[in-house]
Amino acid sequence: MADLLRLLLRVAEKAANVARVCRQEAPLFQLLVQEKTGDDKNKKFVQDFKTLADVVIQEMIRHDVGVQFPEMADFIHGEESNKFENGLGESVTVTVCSTEEETAALLASVLDGDKTAASLLAQAIHQDPATIDANTDGLAVPLSPSELGIWIDPIDATSQYIEGREEVLEEGHLFPSGLHCALVLIGVYLRSTGEPVMGVINQPFNYKDPAGGRWRGKHFWGVSYGSVNVCSESRPKDGPGGRLSVVLSSSEKLVVKEALTSLCGPDKLMYASGAGFKILCVIQGLADVYVLSEGSTFKWDSCAPHVLLRALGGGVVDLAKCLQSSSGKPDQQTELTYHQPYTERKGADRWANHGGLVAYRDCSQLPSIMGALKGKL
Repeated sequence: MADLLRLLLRVAEKAANVARVCRQEAPLFQLLVQEKTGDDKNKKFVQDFKTLADVVIQEMIRHDVGVQFPEMADFIHGEESNKFENGLGESVTVTVCSTEEETAALLASVLDGDKTAASLLAQAIHQDPATIDANTDGLAVPLSPSELGIWIDPIDATSQYIEGREEVLEEGHLFPSGLHCALVLIGVYLRSTGEPVMGVINQPFNYKDPAGGRWRGKHFWGVSYGSVNVCSESRPKDGPGGRLSVVLSSSEKLVVKEALTSLCGPDKLMYASGAGFKILCVIQGLADVYVLSEGSTFKWDSCAPHVLLRALGGGVVDLAKCLQSSSGKPDQQTELTYHQPYTERKGADRWANHGGLVAYRDCSQLPSIMGALKGKL
């Protein structure tokens, strides 16, 4: 498991490099921000470059993990399809090839012959990142890769990534939007039970180097299985004190906002972009709880950060199931799992968290949240 974690930290950093390169290199940035217009929006894939950036990251992670752990290759799932149609109407399957030149040639066929952009992208895909500093030595978990599956969200909060607003982050403060909300999420789950057991989060745009003006990232990781609970973040020193703080989506239902305002007070209700980022805010202690009443997140959004919360003594529950439960406390029935689709749904909807969710760091806080929302949804 230590080898798998080291690999996931490395591929997440490679993914972060690709995300940064797409914003820093002019030929790629122009494609990234180009608006889809008129008749071109469906027929020329180059007009939806942001999806290609997502897919390239997803397929790079799939490729690198599959090479080192071939027994996992068929259980690496992502948000995006890797099949596209270029401007000539040709169907192209995006994969990572064995050499940079081959990958560049494949990407050029998707990008309507734009060799400069394809070459820059291929270079980022095949470039090994600097060594990731993480104390994974001695991490012993009695699981083998053949028991595990992976969920990838290549760039969570894509709209914030495209918009690219730069915020200067202050320690201990939640900033609701900006480039820092865009995250690379890689979550590992147990195939037999769906239990999330390992998570890696990479924040590609954590701070800007004042010397060279280049963005630098930050990574977070956690492992939670049986008696092993290890996380790169530490538990808050003090237990919960005072009123709860809750982070929401700005588009959350009014009835939820009103119920939680009554519980927490208006100054303890915060808003942020990106499902992964909101759970990261709970992990970091910037908010106590994240509540979402809609089924608008997916397994790839929640799997990785769920593990970090578990390692810290928290978790992520299905809101609808929790509201139906008499205790309002988390258990095996209410915690989110990651191995079974909703068979009656189609496409991505098969993997949605349909009951909404609550991400928490301390389970003693859940009953008051459930009490405030009971009968409102």
